[in-house]
Formats: sequence, structure tokens, C-alpha cells
Amino acid sequence: MVLDTNLLVSGVIAAGLPRRLIDGAKAGEFELCTSEALLAELLRVLMRTKFAARLAQAGLTPQGLVDDLRRIAVVVSPAETPRIVPTDPDDDHVIAAAVSGQADLIASGDKRDLLPLGSVQGIAIVTAAEAVARLAARGSPHRG
Repeated sequence: MVLDTNLLVSGVIAAGLPRRLIDGAKAGEFELCTSEALLAELLRVLMRTKFAARLAQAGLTPQGLVDDLRRIAVVVSPAETPRIVPTDPDDDHVIAAAVSGQADLIASGDKRDLLPLGSVQGIAIVTAAEAVARLAARGSPHRG
């Protein structure tokens, strides 16, 4: 499974379904897949001023969070990043990571660009709630 940057940010700064997905990856319930491009985007977002106080209060740093994610995820290196998402080229990196990592799921909160696609190359694009439901239905560790 690939988690879009918006879900990763939500998962590290607040409780909720995105956090449950990150915890599931840490627990080995599924294989989390990402790429250097997605990790770099996550670092850029977490370094924004609006997150500084919240992260500092929790004793966290943007780089530390990215390093933690790198430890629990499979980091793939897509050979190419084809243009697929017409409205946001940055989202092409999400799809490229999923294809390269042979993921079966992309979880996203992006209602404007990613979720409307539904699926790409047989990889379902779903909300965090749907991803949690699918993991619960699996009931056992699974590559994803």
C-alpha cells in the first residue's frame, strides 16, 4: 500500500484513521511502499511553519519522522514517472511508487485529484476509511 503525503501528514500529527494505517504498517499488518520523491515531499510539508509547534511539543522533528517512515517502508525507485494525474503532476509520484512497488492499494485523502481516478493499472485508489476496512477484511498480514 502507498499512503499519499496528505494521509502521512495527518497520521503523524493527529489520531485517526491515517494514524491507524501508519500503526498497521509498523505492526507488519501490510507492506508500506514509498519512494524518495514522496519522502522528500513529506519532509517539505512537515517543515512548514504551521506544523512546527505541534511537532516540537511532541518532541518530533520533520527529518526524524521521515527517517522513521523510511525504516518501516519499502522505498522503491520508479524507473519513470509517467504523467497520469491531469490536475496535479506531484500525484504522479504516488502512482509511480505504487506501480514500482507492486502495491495493490493507494490510500489518499485527495478528493480533487487522486480519489476520482478510482484505480490506475489495477491499483485501487481509496480513502483512509476504505483502506482500514480492506485491511480488516483481510485479517492477516498481506503484501500491499
